[in-house]
Amino acid sequence: MKKIDFPMLLLAILVISMFIGVAIGISFKNIWMILIMLVLGFAFMGFGISIKQKRTE
Repeated sequence: MKKIDFPMLLLAILVISMFIGVAIGISFKNIWMILIMLVLGFAFMGFGISIKQKRTE
């Protein structure tokens, strides 16, 4: 059984929570919350992808 990579797991949970924040912003009809959570979600996702690429090289 493989070991769990906890930093990447926490980063994935953070990205998912950012996109859940987008859904909450949509329900509140708050454009600033939608934009901030969307940008942060994509930023954290890009950060995670860059870490994964560095690990595989």
